[in-house]
Amino acid sequence: MVSDRVGDFIIRLQNAARISKHEVSMPYSTYIVSIAKKLKELGFVTSVDVNAKGDSKVQKEIIVGLAYDERGQSRLRGVKRISKPGRRLYTPYTAAHRVKGGTGARIISSSAGIISDKEARNNRFGGEELFEIW
Repeated sequence: MVSDRVGDFIIRLQNAARISKHEVSMPYSTYIVSIAKKLKELGFVTSVDVNAKGDSKVQKEIIVGLAYDERGQSRLRGVKRISKPGRRLYTPYTAAHRVKGGTGARIISSSAGIISDKEARNNRFGGEELFEIW
């Protein structure tokens, strides 16, 4: 059993990108699905699908397709976990700065849902800083 689902999710994405895998599967969670959909909006993943695992309709899994550029290199170069289960870090919208000169994004969990650093600055929302991705 994994206690840090977000950490497990981003590490699975990073590992799959490093070995040039096109899809990653992981256990279902509505929170992880919303993060994956935000990454799809930002262009780091191409697809987010939810499928039933095997014959059972109770267990589900998320299948995430990774995005690659024209040269075959992954759009996802790295991730950094900020807020961890043992230490939650919250930020106001004024401290949500750009990541890697604007090529990356900081994912924030706010009262408005999962948002990026750019959306936090534009809409003036703060929240828990989950991770940085570039």
